[in-house]
Amino acid sequence: MLMTDIIAKKRDGTQLSDDEIQFVVKGATKKEIPDYQLSAFLMAVYLRGMTEKETVWLTLAMAQSGEVLDLSPLGDKTVDKHSTGGVGDKTTLICAPIAAALGCVVAKMSGRGLGHTGGTVDKLESISGYQTKLSKEEFFALAKENGICLMGHSGNFAPADSILYALRDVTATVESIPLIASSIMSKKIAAGAKNIVLDVKYGSGAFMKTPELAEKLAIEMVKIGKNAGRNTTAVITDMDIPLGKSIGNALEVKEACEILKGKGDKRLRELCLCLAANMHSLSFGTEYEASYNMATKVLENGKAFDVFLRAVKSHGGDTSLITGQKDFIKSEASLKIYSKESGYISEINSEIIGKAAVLSGAGRETLEEKIDFSAGIVLEKNYGEYVNKGDLLATLYSKKERAEKGAKLLIKAFTFSQEKPVEKPLIYKIIS
Repeated sequence: MLMTDIIAKKRDGTQLSDDEIQFVVKGATKKEIPDYQLSAFLMAVYLRGMTEKETVWLTLAMAQSGEVLDLSPLGDKTVDKHSTGGVGDKTTLICAPIAAALGCVVAKMSGRGLGHTGGTVDKLESISGYQTKLSKEEFFALAKENGICLMGHSGNFAPADSILYALRDVTATVESIPLIASSIMSKKIAAGAKNIVLDVKYGSGAFMKTPELAEKLAIEMVKIGKNAGRNTTAVITDMDIPLGKSIGNALEVKEACEILKGKGDKRLRELCLCLAANMHSLSFGTEYEASYNMATKVLENGKAFDVFLRAVKSHGGDTSLITGQKDFIKSEASLKIYSKESGYISEINSEIIGKAAVLSGAGRETLEEKIDFSAGIVLEKNYGEYVNKGDLLATLYSKKERAEKGAKLLIKAFTFSQEKPVEKPLIYKIIS
């Protein structure tokens, strides 16, 4: 089998065989195919697309290029939740404990933040003592004991995806739905959960800028999940404005705890209940409405909070931070951002907010960068609210030398109008 023949076949729009895709993935993993040929292949896929069969074959080949976790010893109610990336997205910290309180087993490996989107592992590590690096034995033991284990990526999962993704990033082939879908789903399939709930974002702070594009991606990923033998649901959600009021690691953990205590931002609470209900509905085969009612109950009666508290304790985390008996580390400086005009807030640009948070020290541009757990932004006003000139819009927390640069960008995220803007729907569609 020759790589040049495979490139030509895809260039001409002909469907590749499973064997040919296996050849590409194995060759990439073993570094037997040069980067220039892999780049040509990726560009051919970008221009010609992939059939449903090709996308499934590519996903499974990448999933099987490394370790594939078998979660069957934990039963058939294992569930994973994945977000395509957002600003202020601390939903895992909330919906995972809710789902675990309902009897699901949430054995989840999460990633770190990069660019303007945050990562669950960074949020967890802002809790003093919380261990995100566990052995496989510890991972299984905690998931079995608590019904939940949230840790960082461990093991050699889908190494072919890492190789191909690095090439996509430098060859202008990132924006390909088959390549995006197979990249995400190869890691989810390798992670082993029987049930998968996807939170597919759209808007200014998301990779997919329109709900229509997000829907295409969601449909593709649900098809892959089904063909791979996994129960899969995708929830398409708005990321045009940040999720919740806090952006930044310790700040987001505090906000997540508020939601788990029955308080906090209604929009964030609604999305977390929706995701948790889908996690339960998928795992137990119940109607969504029944699962949603059960999710609401365990959130309101404190059972979900208790699950999170036990999980933090099991990982060595300081639970006094979760209960509020002790406060998270304070930032070195804070700057208040005031409105320069009167009117309704017609836009809070998520991407700009995310970039301002990175400038504050709450995010990183490369995976090697260290982040400041105390840094971030708290939004004092919401989309659609009327403000007067001089009203407080947001507070930025940072080190002194970074605060001013972040604040200058932050003010640009707000747009005003004299007419009240139309309310943005949080949940666009559910694909199952």
